[in-house]
Amino acid sequence: MQLSDAQEVSAKKSFIDYFKPTPIIGSLTTNVWGAATVGPRDPKNGLEDVTRKQWDYWDGQILKGPDGKYHLFASRWNQAGGHGEWWNSKSIHAVSDNLFGPYEDKGLCWPDNQDGKGHNVTALVLPDGRYAVVISETRPGTVFVSKSLDGPWEELGTIQIATNEFSRLGRMSNTSIMVRPDGNFQIIPRSGAILISTNGVLGPYVVQGPSIYPGIEGLPKNDLQNLEDPVIWYSGGLYHVVVNNWSDRRAYHLTSEDGINNWTYRGVAYDPTRDFVRYTDGTVNRWHKLERPGVYIENGHVVAVTLAVIDVPKEQDRGNDNHGSKIIVIPFDGEALDRDLQAAAASAPADPH
Repeated sequence: MQLSDAQEVSAKKSFIDYFKPTPIIGSLTTNVWGAATVGPRDPKNGLEDVTRKQWDYWDGQILKGPDGKYHLFASRWNQAGGHGEWWNSKSIHAVSDNLFGPYEDKGLCWPDNQDGKGHNVTALVLPDGRYAVVISETRPGTVFVSKSLDGPWEELGTIQIATNEFSRLGRMSNTSIMVRPDGNFQIIPRSGAILISTNGVLGPYVVQGPSIYPGIEGLPKNDLQNLEDPVIWYSGGLYHVVVNNWSDRRAYHLTSEDGINNWTYRGVAYDPTRDFVRYTDGTVNRWHKLERPGVYIENGHVVAVTLAVIDVPKEQDRGNDNHGSKIIVIPFDGEALDRDLQAAAASAPADPH
């Protein structure tokens, strides 16, 4: 059977092919922390402690404020403890005039609540116009809300899971949350199960079934237990998930029409062995690991992806050394991705069933 042009485009391209060259905000340099294998890089991209004297950064979700500034919510910990200090991480708020950085760390989001404790930090706009920051892993799906991206942040409560046969899959780890087009809330945690709340951000959420991963044709099945850091969003008429495999360091792109059933494997989302972190002058960065993906959406399409990156294997970041982690922001052509997926769907043969 001969493929249409749209199907050929879809067959040849996957998520990783839609990353765009990153603008150089400052200058490219090797006179900065990190393994030589990373290559010359722009310390002004994203969020980092250039001095390496205080912080390692992780997570990362960007929201644009009514002030026109970009607000990044992330976690940080004392670099002296090495990467293993992440368990004591705290939630922070950073701001930039430019989507790609540099972001200025404005401090802890809730300094008077457990001394700012928070990890797996993500953020979203609620239907009533308030902002929410959601944390998991070190705290069990705690939600903070504010009328302003600058705070103050008030603890709203903890995400609740309705009791059913799949409830154990609702553990709040690596939690990604979104507001569905129908106004309901949807979560995908590390387990890969889909959780839906029809009663607000705190739930209770009903786990819709088992993990989506085992049933997806084409998704590599050798290390399903190592899939983590899913991020979920809606664009181009589809629900999307990008999920990272910590053992092989690659991430995969999945889509579904209703966000619950019939997930389709779309290919590799990112891979540290491929040259997709590329500046506008052609210079390539090779971070050892890229995790905790986040998406920034404008006009209904993803225009940037955030990634928490580290220059060496995590156990080699021992603190007070030349290694560490930061958050990078990469431009992304989500409009083209959505267009190509829609074109492929329109030209696909009808399901005889």
